[in-house]
Amino acid sequence: MPVKFVDIPKEAASILNDDYVVSGYVFKTKQKTSWAGAVFSSQVDLFPDDKCATPSKLTWKLPKPFGAPFDIDKLEMDKGGKFKLEASQDAVLPGLKVECKTDLADFNKVVIVDTYTGIKDAQCIFEFKATKPMDFVAEATYTKGIATCGLKFDAAVLKGGLPDVGARFASGPFFCALMATKGLSTFDLAASYKATPEVKLAASCQATAKGGLGAAQVGAVCKGLYKVKVAMDGSACVSMKHNVAPGFSLLGGLKYGSKGVTYGCQLSIE
Repeated sequence: MPVKFVDIPKEAASILNDDYVVSGYVFKTKQKTSWAGAVFSSQVDLFPDDKCATPSKLTWKLPKPFGAPFDIDKLEMDKGGKFKLEASQDAVLPGLKVECKTDLADFNKVVIVDTYTGIKDAQCIFEFKATKPMDFVAEATYTKGIATCGLKFDAAVLKGGLPDVGARFASGPFFCALMATKGLSTFDLAASYKATPEVKLAASCQATAKGGLGAAQVGAVCKGLYKVKVAMDGSACVSMKHNVAPGFSLLGGLKYGSKGVTYGCQLSIE
């Protein structure tokens, strides 16, 4: 199955953007329970300000709760006491998955997502507000050989707007992705190369039709644990992950930039 449109550059983007905790202290837990495979997750930010020392986010994942014919993919309460609920049903029709997303506060914000994978090597997604179907976002991706291409658009195309387009190519140790968004006026290029079984290199840049090159960065990851990257703005980041024991890991990072040095740490238990 091809990836979602937003994930087209993920192979390279994850090397450059994921697992860089360069400010604050975070404690994460994830526990699978014996109750029908339910999963409970929590995230606690430690001492972010003087108002609250431990603001938290709590999340439940409940497959077929109480024998219901649907899954609760996410039931979340954030540090502000606001909720998010995401439920799905994948047995509506062959190849069709229907999701419902709500904040449990405003019915006008209820979003329906239909994902169809009934066509070989293709994925189509149509997302819209339940009370306003013309407020929609649609996308389609298709994979053939080493290439994956994608298209994404909203209601603006009905008035002459241009869709977002993207493509990725993966062959052996090489990966490359190109995205054209915002009316084909912004271009993002990302690439990665697996230099050795333990080392991966990556680079990305963004350019606009009017402003030229606006952002760029290069980075590397070793053994999936040690990361470094340097950006066009002069900042540099390093990150290190240490698996203390199975299900128990420490992730730390440091950033040097125009505002000086910042650092952070994350403790995860699963």
